[in-house]
Amino acid sequence: MSPQEAITAAMRTALTAMGALSTPVNGVFDAPPPRAARPYLQVDEAMLTDWSTKDQDGREVRTSVLVRDAGPSRQRVRALAADVEAAIAAMPAALGGGWRIVSRVLVRTRVVDGGTSGVTAVVEHRVRMLRTPT
Repeated sequence: MSPQEAITAAMRTALTAMGALSTPVNGVFDAPPPRAARPYLQVDEAMLTDWSTKDQDGREVRTSVLVRDAGPSRQRVRALAADVEAAIAAMPAALGGGWRIVSRVLVRTRVVDGGTSGVTAVVEHRVRMLRTPT
């Protein structure tokens, strides 16, 4: 399993398993869904850089989860962004394909006004992960 697949799958699992979402969402997607009503979560494409050691393959990953909501109110999107932060923080360290998380840091959360299409919160994390030697 590639590091991209490992972190993306873990994030999707963490977000769909988050039973304590303050507001139900209409799905967790990898791309903007053509027909889903807002609110929904979109796991954006991660940016990976090398973070290897002498004897272990490693990646530093910049992840983003977009919280898409309808209407001009920011209260619900802020609450959902906080839920996303909690879900990512609670992800297990062991990922698929021998990868494991060694650190994760919230980089920033930002709410962006989308005009007539609603508001979006962008929740960004930095995750460092290593592959266990086989």
